[in-house]
Amino acid sequence: MSSATETAPARKAAGGGRRLRWPHYLLIASGLLVLLSLVRVIDDADPVTSSGTVSAALRLAVPIFLAGLGGLWSERSGVINIGLEGMMILGTWTGAWAGFQWGPWIGVLAGIIGGALGGLLHAIATVSFGVDHIVSGVAINILGLGLTQFLAGLIFDKGEAKALGGGPRQSPPVDPIPTLTLPVLSGGKIGGWQSPDWLGSLERHHWFLVSDLAGIVRGLTSDMSLLTLVALLLLPASFFVLWRTAFGLRIRSCGEDAYAAESLGVQVYRMKYAAVMISGGFAGLAGAFLVTVAAPIYQDGQTNGRGFIGLAAMIFGNWRPGGLAAGSLLFGYTDAMNVRGGGQSAHALLLFVAILLIGVAVWQGVRANRLLPQAALDAAHRRDMRGAVVGSALSLVTAAALLTWFLLSDIVPGELVSFTPHLTTLLVLALASQRLRMPAANGIRYRRGEAR
Repeated sequence: MSSATETAPARKAAGGGRRLRWPHYLLIASGLLVLLSLVRVIDDADPVTSSGTVSAALRLAVPIFLAGLGGLWSERSGVINIGLEGMMILGTWTGAWAGFQWGPWIGVLAGIIGGALGGLLHAIATVSFGVDHIVSGVAINILGLGLTQFLAGLIFDKGEAKALGGGPRQSPPVDPIPTLTLPVLSGGKIGGWQSPDWLGSLERHHWFLVSDLAGIVRGLTSDMSLLTLVALLLLPASFFVLWRTAFGLRIRSCGEDAYAAESLGVQVYRMKYAAVMISGGFAGLAGAFLVTVAAPIYQDGQTNGRGFIGLAAMIFGNWRPGGLAAGSLLFGYTDAMNVRGGGQSAHALLLFVAILLIGVAVWQGVRANRLLPQAALDAAHRRDMRGAVVGSALSLVTAAALLTWFLLSDIVPGELVSFTPHLTTLLVLALASQRLRMPAANGIRYRRGEAR
C-alpha cells in the first residue's frame, strides 16, 4: 500500500492539494501554446511565437537563469545572496579581460573565477564574521561596480587594449562562442551538405498552432551557442547534486537547521563556504555569458539588473531548479519583446494575460466554493476561502482592465515595453508570495556550538 501511494500519479501536497506531476506540466504547457497561437492569429502578431523571438528569449533567459541558480545554491545553504548582481559584474569584466587575450572559453573560466571570488568575500563576511547577509550583499554590489569601473579605466584604456577598441567603459571585442544548428530540421550542415530548413518552411506559412510549434522548436535548435547548451545542462546537474547526493543533502540541511546538521557531524562552515562560492561561480558564469554570447564585449552597466531578476526568478521558482527555469524563461521572453515585435507583440500579450487571469479567477472561485463547507467549522479554512474570493475578484478586475486596454489600442508604447521585464518581476513576486517556502534557516546567523 505504501509503495502504491508513493507512486500515485498525483500525490497529495503538503497544503492538501494535488501535487502536479510531469504529465500535468506538459498539459499546462500545451494549453498555453494553444492560447498563445490563438492570440497571435487574432492580433496578427507573428513575432509572438517566431523562431527569432524564441531564440532571443532563450539567449536573454540564460544569464538570468544562471544568476538565479547561483542564488539557489547559496540560499539552500542558509546564506541570502543579494550580491548576485555584483558577482555578475565581476564575471563580465574578468571574462572580457581574459577573453580578448586568450579566447572566449578562457574568458568563461575567468568569469567563473571572478564571480567565485565575490562569493568567497560574501562567505567570509556572512559565515565567518556574522555580517548581516543583506548588508554584505549590497556592499558586494557596490564593490563589484566600482572595482570593474576602476579596472576598466586602468587596463582597457591604454596599450594594446585601447588600440583594439577598448576604453574606460568598455573592453576590446571578444571572440564569440561557436553556435550549433540541428541538421535536417533547422537547416544545419552534415559534412558539406546543407540540409533543408523544414521547420523554417512550416513557420513561414503562419498556420494556427503548427507554425507556432515549428517556430518554437526552430528557435531552440538553430544557432544555439555551445555555452547555452552547457547552461541548460546545469539544470539537471544542479538538481542531481543538491537532491540526490550526500554533498547536496549536507548543504540543504545547513539551510534548514544548521545546528541540527552540526549535531549530525556536518561541517557547517565548510558547506556554507562551498555553496556560496559555487553561487558566485554561477553568477560569474552569467556575466561571462553576457560578454561571450549576448554581446561579445564588456560594457559598463551591461548586467542591467539581471542579478536581481535572477533572484526574483529563484523566489518565483520556490527555491527549486525547475521553477527557477520557468521563471527565467518568463522574464527572458518578456525581455525579448524589446527586440522582437516590440509594441505589437506586447499588445497581443495583453489579450493572452487577460484570458489567463480569467482562468485564474474561475479556478479561485471553484476553490472558494470547495472550501465553503469547511469554512463554517474551521478558522484556517475561512481565511483560505476569503483569500480565494479576494484573489478571484482581483484577477477579474485586472483581466477586465487588460481586455479594455487591448480593445481600445493597437500597440503598446515602447516605454512600457522596455519596462515589461521589471513589471513582470514585481507582478510575479506579488502573486506568488502566498505559496512560497524558503529554507527555514535562510539568513539566520550561525555560530558553531552556540545554543539556540
